[in-house]
Amino acid sequence: MKLFSCALFAVTLILSVVTPVHASNVVDKNIKIEQAITKAMSTFQVPGVAVAIIKDNKVVMSKGFGVVEHGKSAQVTSDTLFGIASNTKAMTAALLANLVDEGKLTWQTKVIDIIPEFQMPDAYVTREFTITDLLAHNSGLGKGAGDLMIWPHTTLTNADVIKGIKYLPEASSFRSEFSYDNLLYIVGGEVIARITGQTWNEVVQASIFTPLGMKNTRAAFSLIDESNKNVARAHVPLKGKLNVVGGNFIERFGAAASVASSANDMSLWLQTQLNKGAYAIKQDEKSPRLFSAEQSRFMWQARTILPVTAEATQQDKTHFAAYGLGWFMKDYHGVKLLHHGGGILGMVSKVVLVPEEELAMVILTNQQSSFAVNAIYHQILNEYLELPKKDWIAYYHTKQTTKTAKEQKRLAKAADSVHKNSAHSLVLREYAQTYVDDWYGEIHITFKNNKLHMQFGNTPELKGTLEHYQHNTFIVRWHDKTLKADAFVNFNLNEDGGINYATMKAVSRATDFSFDFHDLKLVPKN
Repeated sequence: MKLFSCALFAVTLILSVVTPVHASNVVDKNIKIEQAITKAMSTFQVPGVAVAIIKDNKVVMSKGFGVVEHGKSAQVTSDTLFGIASNTKAMTAALLANLVDEGKLTWQTKVIDIIPEFQMPDAYVTREFTITDLLAHNSGLGKGAGDLMIWPHTTLTNADVIKGIKYLPEASSFRSEFSYDNLLYIVGGEVIARITGQTWNEVVQASIFTPLGMKNTRAAFSLIDESNKNVARAHVPLKGKLNVVGGNFIERFGAAASVASSANDMSLWLQTQLNKGAYAIKQDEKSPRLFSAEQSRFMWQARTILPVTAEATQQDKTHFAAYGLGWFMKDYHGVKLLHHGGGILGMVSKVVLVPEEELAMVILTNQQSSFAVNAIYHQILNEYLELPKKDWIAYYHTKQTTKTAKEQKRLAKAADSVHKNSAHSLVLREYAQTYVDDWYGEIHITFKNNKLHMQFGNTPELKGTLEHYQHNTFIVRWHDKTLKADAFVNFNLNEDGGINYATMKAVSRATDFSFDFHDLKLVPKN
């Protein structure tokens, strides 16, 4: 990996000011944007936000709003660190692009040529699986498949993840449909590690953070300097009250989602993206680069097609949507938009690029409201693309209210249809066993104080109490309510009345897709 010292570039970009010719125009736009951010924070109950906007090679906004932790006085600044979650994926793609530039692999290199033990559920797919396939979200696996191996905090390792992939159920044929995944980006990080002889954490620090001058950014929260107290706390709302949470930052699986960064530091990363891989603002053939312009084009090309709704076409003038390598893309009011979101427990972020307008932005929040983030980024686009006036905060608040009410109605209807007088077939104690899933591992159900209790063997936080629902179906109520992931547990009995296997499924459709309980098949351990 090439490593260049571009401290002067970093300082210049952060301290750059709006040019006098456009100063009043930008000030007017930013006043409206700041008002929208404040309104969004109030509407969606978000304690803190940090935003950076780049326009025409200038940082025209880099600012914090609100507080680092609800109920405390420390203010969010442009240097406050947040989890950027899946916005890490574009960094992993960039590191692989660098290796392609250096001739150490190609985008068509087979994964098994670098990681011989890598196996997909289908042998043909295993043989044909390339570096490009790791990043394009069209592997044939289901949405978030296997994420319970990495989140919440787990004792499993990269090696365990790679071993478990072959046992995951297939949801479609290879390269036929989009289905978002995290595990294959982790495999991408392992490719980087094996080729370079360094960990992914070391490579991303040496090849991106250090040369760009991203002085506060770290590959994982645990790597943040103890002296740096300017770190956002994550928040989850429950029954109208904000709860501070922490620890679920996917520490062990950096290549998919672990980076902690700030608005100031992310503006440097976005500038490099707009500069098609060049570290310096003014580019020429000798400019130091993270990746070449050719690789920039390659990563920004459509690999997997996404559906476009009639509403998106009418409202956003969107006619195509796709995923490239580390980036979503679509047309938006006549320009190409590259974007990505990132979500972990209690934090959501968004990155948006409009290359032909030399426009980019990052939005970092310490609450898990995607509605707030989407409202803010659309409001920024409205101002800088000079689109017709629209109150995006009101629009997304209506969407949130409608979606919540619809799900509550569905859950109420389901509850009314339960056979309340039905009984479970076995005495409770007989359900208490150790179960094994091929890709996840052991899950323990125990009997104590006349109740059943569940504990995921590799995930300390996934522990809860089973309450009877109907027949041989129970609901596990997790002790940590902020997970918002209670799940059905259904026991299938054999002809002898013993337990054949158990399956699980999230109770609410609002449960984060990374709780892929539905992919589990729990077989009693012999």
